[in-house]
Formats: sequence, C-alpha cells, structure tokens
Amino acid sequence: MEANYFKYLLEFKRPSGTSRGVLLDKETFILEISENGKKGIGECAIFRGLSFDDRPDYEEKLKWLCGNIDKNISYLKEELKEFPSIWFGYEQAILNLKHGENFYFPSEFTEGKAAITINGLIWMGDVGYMEEQIQDKLEKGFHCIKLKIGVDWNSEHVILQKLREKFSKDQLELRVDANGGFNKNEAEVVLNQLADLGIHSIEQPIKAGNWKDMAELCAKTPTPIALDEELIGIIDSSEKKKLLETIQPQYIILKPALVGGFAGSDEWISLAEQYHIDWWITSALESNIGLNAIAQYTFTKKNPMPQGLGTGALFINNFESDLELRNELLWFKT
Repeated sequence: MEANYFKYLLEFKRPSGTSRGVLLDKETFILEISENGKKGIGECAIFRGLSFDDRPDYEEKLKWLCGNIDKNISYLKEELKEFPSIWFGYEQAILNLKHGENFYFPSEFTEGKAAITINGLIWMGDVGYMEEQIQDKLEKGFHCIKLKIGVDWNSEHVILQKLREKFSKDQLELRVDANGGFNKNEAEVVLNQLADLGIHSIEQPIKAGNWKDMAELCAKTPTPIALDEELIGIIDSSEKKKLLETIQPQYIILKPALVGGFAGSDEWISLAEQYHIDWWITSALESNIGLNAIAQYTFTKKNPMPQGLGTGALFINNFESDLELRNELLWFKT
C-alpha cells in the first residue's frame, strides 16, 4: 500500500462572512492511497483558525501517515487522534479504495433512489446581500434556512422579523448560527427575541469552552441551543460524556472533519442518543471530495431533519461534483 497527498487552495466566488471574519479562500489537502492498481481518495479538510489540528506540524503528520500507511488501523487512529481532519481523510481514502469509483458508503442514495433534505445557508453581509440570498433559497424551494448571525444583531433581527411576517414557523423553519458571537448577557436577550419569532435553534450562542455559562443558558433557554464549536478538540470518550452531562444541550452538530471523522461522529451520536439529545450533520467548507463522502455517510444515519450539507457551489475551482441539488433535496448523480 502506498500513499501521497497534495495541497489545494479553494477560492470563494465571493468573500463569505462569519462572526470570525471574512473568508477569501480555504486550504485543504487531498490524500491518495493506492494498492494493487486501485486508488482511494480522501480529503484532509483542515479549517484554519477553527480545526483542533491547525498546528505547525500538520503537514509533517500527513507525511508521517503516508510513510506509515501499511500500519494497522487501530495504531493509526491512536497516532492521529489529535489530527481529526487527517484521520477523516484517511477514513475516506480507505473506504474509497474498498468500494471504488466515487463510493464511500454505498446505499440507496448512491444508487440515485433517495435524497437528503438540506437547509439553505445564508452568509453574513449587508442587509441587501442577505435578503438576496434568502430570496434565492425560497425560490429554489427550501423549507429550512440557516442564517449566520452575531455581527450586527439589530439588522439581523430585522431580517428575521421580516421573514416571520411573510412565513409562519410551519411554512419556514429558521435556524441561526452565532459562531460564539455573543457574550452571556447578550445571549440571554437574543434567546428571548428568537423565541418570539419561533426560531428552531441557535448554534453556539457564546464562545466554546464556557461550560458553566452554556449549561445555565441551556437550562432555561426558550430557544433550543445547538453545540457546534463546543465539540471541537474533545477527544476522549469520558470528556465527551462529561460535556454532554454538564451542558445538557438540546442539540449537537457534527462536522466530521472537525470531530474525528466518521468514527468520531458515530461516538458523539451514540452518546447524544443516550442523553436524549438530538443532532444533525453539517459540512465545513470541504471540497466536493469530502462533501461527497459526508453526504454518503449522512444518508446512512437516517436522520429525518434537514442536514447542513453544502453543495460545493461556493468555490470557483472546486473538483467535479457527484452531488446535485434539486430544490432542497441533495441527490447523488448516477
């Protein structure tokens, strides 16, 4: 078995705003594993500034993996536990090597017989830009929209109010993602304002790491809270359990590239279900390679909620896509 990798820079069609700043491009690494004339491809989808494994020795560890690709899986998993995005790429490449073509998790989805419902994502920007995106999603038939908030809450609140005037919560599910953009006092006010508008949930209202404050918010919130960044960097099973027991959120959100790939996501799902916490899966600006693998994995989990999967359309230089969006349904192109 042999392995190699190459670095790839994805360029946004338009600068994309979050409460952490504006994104112009997205670095990623493509891993290829070859054996007996067959090749498996995976994406080590590091997210600079957010990934737990965004560290100076990242590429060194990728080289190490390529040099030790023949070692057994349990050994590699232990060695890569602090590099979740590299493990994620390894999982994909091994699955692709096994199943061939563009398959990772063969199913009715990859046969083109079933689809995944996704939410429409609205990026931050001025009011005009955000409203333009919303109109586009509504015209395409989305019944669930997620808005990034936390930069200019007054303007964002007005947009949400306007949306609710036009569409009841039965007609349009609205989710918001603050990316830790509020402090605790601000979050308490915002949570009540969101409840008045019948908002489905808010992701990460305050910065990750403040377990006590987050637990207090979750205990009395009128708007369901979803943990996102809070899960990043929590490696050990006992620590994952402690986090869920302490905070007791209404939802958790799983980004495979950031939480230890498919194995890490499986572990979080198992624990969440033990504590009666709901969950859904989202992508994290992967290229179409990682996105394809995440979509195939997501389908196998049979979660009926709209999932937060991208469509690869944000970038001007993406790889060819195996996915196709029809209205709010993500299909695999057969």
